[in-house]
Amino acid sequence: ATCGHGCKYGECTGPNKCKCFPGFTGKTCNQDLNECGLKPRPCEHRCMNTHGSYKCYCLNGYMLMPDGTCASSRTCAMVNCQYGCEEVKGQVQCLCPSGGLQLGSNGRTCIDIDECSTGKAVCSYNRRCVNTFGSFYCKCQLGYELKYTSGRYSCVDVNECVTNTHRCNLHAECLNTEGSFQCKCKQGYRGSGLDCA
Repeated sequence: ATCGHGCKYGECTGPNKCKCFPGFTGKTCNQDLNECGLKPRPCEHRCMNTHGSYKCYCLNGYMLMPDGTCASSRTCAMVNCQYGCEEVKGQVQCLCPSGGLQLGSNGRTCIDIDECSTGKAVCSYNRRCVNTFGSFYCKCQLGYELKYTSGRYSCVDVNECVTNTHRCNLHAECLNTEGSFQCKCKQGYRGSGLDCA
């Protein structure tokens, strides 16, 4: 079985047929499945979609149970948590639906952790970190694009001279560089390459 376009989050099961891992969809399994939009809904109260998965949380006054249902809790209602709570050994503790969120100083609301600025997120070479609420993802650096080559996805240099996305002067030559480009005025012209006279 060969899949010319690859199966990003899945496995190749037949000629250009992908079987996606749970939480992913699309012809090449490259799209995140929004489980929160499925019928029946996977969570009783509130659902938060994450990359390849989802998280359940409850309305105020309810506790999240292991099966994703929400059980009424008078003690939780008194604490007034933003995303529901749990009771551990008689102590009530507010919950955050993702590891990329942390409890604020009031102990009730959840604030985002910027994994990109704290260094918690590690993106591979040629990729940059993009923070999202409760998580992050890695995106190709400017001047690179995501391509499927030799059996895997990688960030490859965009040749701005070929794609005509350079800003070189009409009287200049475009020279592609790794992740960028340079402009050089043609013979008989002088200037930066962006301006030639």
